[in-house]
Amino acid sequence: MSKIKTKFVCQECGSEASKWLGRCPGCGEWNTMAEEVAVKKSEARLTAAPAPKPRPINMVDTSAMPRLLTGISEFDRVIGGGIVPGALLLIGGDPGIGKSTLLLQVAAGIANTYGPVLYISGEESAAQIKIRAERLGKISNNLLIFTENNLETIVLEALQQKPAFVIIDSIQTMFSPEIPSAPGSVGQVRESTGKLMRFAKESGIPTAIIGHVTKDGNIAGPRLLEHMVDVVLYFEGERSYAFRVLRAIKNRFGSTNESGIFSMEEHGLAEVANPSGLLLAERPQGAPGSVVLAYLEGVRSLLIEIQALVSTTCFGMPRRMAAGLDYNRLILLLAVLEKRVGLMLANQDAYVNAVGGFKIAEPAADLPVALAIVSSFRNIAVDSSTVVMGEVGLTGEVRMISRAEARITEAAALGFKRFVIPAGNLSGLKLPRTAGLDIIGVASVSEAMEAVFV
Repeated sequence: MSKIKTKFVCQECGSEASKWLGRCPGCGEWNTMAEEVAVKKSEARLTAAPAPKPRPINMVDTSAMPRLLTGISEFDRVIGGGIVPGALLLIGGDPGIGKSTLLLQVAAGIANTYGPVLYISGEESAAQIKIRAERLGKISNNLLIFTENNLETIVLEALQQKPAFVIIDSIQTMFSPEIPSAPGSVGQVRESTGKLMRFAKESGIPTAIIGHVTKDGNIAGPRLLEHMVDVVLYFEGERSYAFRVLRAIKNRFGSTNESGIFSMEEHGLAEVANPSGLLLAERPQGAPGSVVLAYLEGVRSLLIEIQALVSTTCFGMPRRMAAGLDYNRLILLLAVLEKRVGLMLANQDAYVNAVGGFKIAEPAADLPVALAIVSSFRNIAVDSSTVVMGEVGLTGEVRMISRAEARITEAAALGFKRFVIPAGNLSGLKLPRTAGLDIIGVASVSEAMEAVFV
């Protein structure tokens, strides 16, 4: 009997070694090397169809590949206008954020239009899935529930049923009998994803898989997992807020700049047609420290209220706190206001919040944050019809931002009349001069303060 060969595989990055190592040579993490049996991967084709031959690209027929519309316009827009036949989608997100709920609603939409959908669950029982479907009102005879973890059985059942769409919930619970390691290990995740990819391409059945995330927010398993699939979607949001954002990190069939916004309601995820209106619905009028930002979420413009509270500290060292914004960026802006504008903030506590639970990372939020701090410090309110955007440099200058026209158009549709933007964006602005719109270009924070605090 031949000796069983083993190898040690890093559970973080998938790096392999012939012996155990305390620290992975690939990613540098400690105590992540796990022993697995070394087996030869099977590359057998799932179907008996002949191997394809090389042909000119202009001879490839794409007319028989219409996209599947899910009936959820936000989801369809993010993935490029619908699901492409034979595509392999990966959806990741924090536990309890709504990944299974979203795909169950997608499955119901496809089942009502295109035929049977096979929902495979390795985490929940069929009764649990039915309870959720009843709560969502998505009961359909074309929605087939299959509770199984063995990937060989799953592929054979999918080939027999020939569904319009397949959902795997989740990839970390699936296992292939060819790999003796436990489900969720690097080897199992890699082999299972490879088999699902071959199944989707050879059968033409689009497949969506749910992936767990690590404490850092990345999809668990080797990075190779994201390279193998066609579309990588992240479902994000704060549990204490109703808003959820669906982002495309990778998309072979469309743009990665799109994002879909949902609201978690009692009966499932609801599309948010006008998120800016909801975010500003409870905005206080005439309150110091409140400034409206035209924020770019992918290619979509959103209006978000930035709030700041500045008060005299009771401690030896002032406190700084940022919610929804980068803390280091807040410290930088406070230093710019002290050095370039002359505000004495060394003995002031500063708290900044982006209302709505959104995490803002783009530079255009610099100027609204700075003006909100000044507004709270001086106890002077900013005009409620003013929208501010711009990046602030260390010398106090205001730099250009991207897609200023789209931001102004979105704000003008909601009734805003006054806009403070970087002076560099004025020359290339092709927005028609609609009556009542006052667009002011500023080159520095001091000019922005003069324009806002009149």
